[in-house]
Amino acid sequence: MAQSPSRSDRPPIQQLQTVADLLEKPALSRLYAHILQHGPITVSELVNELGIPQGTAYDYVQNLQAAGLVEKTRKQRPYEYDAESIALTLSTDKETQTITPALIAAVARRDEDEDIDVYIERHGLDGLAVVLKYAYEYVDGTVNHRIAARELDLSPLEAEIILQALEPVVSEYADAVV
Repeated sequence: MAQSPSRSDRPPIQQLQTVADLLEKPALSRLYAHILQHGPITVSELVNELGIPQGTAYDYVQNLQAAGLVEKTRKQRPYEYDAESIALTLSTDKETQTITPALIAAVARRDEDEDIDVYIERHGLDGLAVVLKYAYEYVDGTVNHRIAARELDLSPLEAEIILQALEPVVSEYADAVV
């Protein structure tokens, strides 16, 4: 099912719960994505750069650390944290989906980008994961919005809107495996 090396003593199903929380809580996703992109980083820097309450930041970092997704890289105060990249593949009888840092970053933008939020409401997280793959090809110029619309059974307008909304995520995670 999942092939991410664990640096945690936490059981795999509990780690899965933390990954599920990342997909359900855009603020947690935003914090994880920020640590992954800008780490090592202190909690104070996270509070200042993301504008989240200090208590929330500490709670989120502790939860991510307990799951093995974030590690303390500095042993003295102020502590610095860095994130472990996620590549969690989930399979059912009919489909396989991989939860990647780019997918988490897209979820993190949900509160700030209405287009992403509306797309998730209409098509779910699985739909977002699929269109994110097309967004990489869209940015590369190998697929246009009309091809994506046809293959994803979307209107051309909806395809263009979501592909454009995902461009910043694709740019940030261009070197990551989708």
